Amino acid sequence: MADNIILVGTGHILEKSVREVEEVIEREKPDIVAVELCQSRYDALKGNIGDFSVKDAIEGGKPFLMLTHWLLAYVQKRMGSELGIEPGAEMMMAIKKAEALGCEVALVDRPIQITMQRFWKKMKFLEKIKMLFSIIFAIANMGGFGKRKKLMDKDNKEIDLERITDEDVVTELIEELREFSPGAATALLDERDAYIAGSLLELQAQAQAQAPATHLHSSGTGDNKKKIVAVVGAGHVMGIKRLLDHPELIPPREELCSLPTSRLNMKNLLGIGLSVVLIAILLVILLSGIPLNILLQAFFWWFMINGSLSAIGVVVARGHPLSALTAFAMAPLTSLSPFLAAGWFAGLMEARLRGPTAEDAKSILNVESLRDLMSNSMFKIILVAACANIGSMIGTFLGAYVVLHTVGLNIHQIWSGLKILI
Repeated sequence: MADNIILVGTGHILEKSVREVEEVIEREKPDIVAVELCQSRYDALKGNIGDFSVKDAIEGGKPFLMLTHWLLAYVQKRMGSELGIEPGAEMMMAIKKAEALGCEVALVDRPIQITMQRFWKKMKFLEKIKMLFSIIFAIANMGGFGKRKKLMDKDNKEIDLERITDEDVVTELIEELREFSPGAATALLDERDAYIAGSLLELQAQAQAQAPATHLHSSGTGDNKKKIVAVVGAGHVMGIKRLLDHPELIPPREELCSLPTSRLNMKNLLGIGLSVVLIAILLVILLSGIPLNILLQAFFWWFMINGSLSAIGVVVARGHPLSALTAFAMAPLTSLSPFLAAGWFAGLMEARLRGPTAEDAKSILNVESLRDLMSNSMFKIILVAACANIGSMIGTFLGAYVVLHTVGLNIHQIWSGLKILI
């Protein structure tokens, strides 16, 4: 590894990490202090939140992604609060110390929006469900965390938080994440290791290009390499070290930051397939000579089951009655389209009724309790959209089953009808 790059592995909610960061920067007096932050995370730590588009947030699968992001941030904040420290305090200490010593500050992490989207895309459906329930379970069992100062691993063995930056503990936690979801581990760890390592090497190259050959850096050696102290999470240290030693393994920046641009991804293709099947079944039912009263009864159950379950999702999220009514009306129709969702309409109605502000987006990461989180207008809108979508998804499969049972069709009859249509 480059001898002028010093890595400081930290725990984001550990007071000892704050002290260690301060001590290392004071001792090394580097030319550059690099921190594991992107511009938006840096702004969030500073309390500066940019514009927030409700419409963009509730389309596609983003409600679930944003819920996961906010709940993870809430869990981290609660853990930090019970331990008497603000999450990200070690990063702020690094920045403050660098500014006090006149060091250059560099933000070297990948934009959090890209990381979260790639993280969500790489996770399997069941992994997402399991993770959401794990977060909810963690929130429900956080009382007294500060007194215990322990984490539990997969075998219910206690992990002392004071050892969270130890190499063996870090390795164990990383292995557990890879076992839970290899895709998530790739997006959260491996890709960011590569991005950060690439950023550090770019800083090094830029510093060498700018500095005269006679530059004396803080340690007094007579070369033109500027000293860099990089403050990163403990889980990134081993990966970054390996990539600094073997920079040829670092993927191109474009590859690490690319996002799917085509709307016809696998998820949408599956949605289109389901919609085609539902519409085909509908045509089979209409052309099968079933009495009108049976058809009306079947359609009644389709609308009632699909609409009611979507509306129940809004009620569970404690949304406005008009949002529940919107979900009820739209779910039976949006279930037939892969590009629409009941949650979009319910979320937009909730947004119109609540009138969220930039302050809501800003305060969502600073709530002190679960009650405060549930009272936040921005969080409530996203929760309403997500729960309406879940209800509609369940209602689609349950409604289809009841419709087929009502009209008296079985799989063989449907298949025969589909062959006639084809």
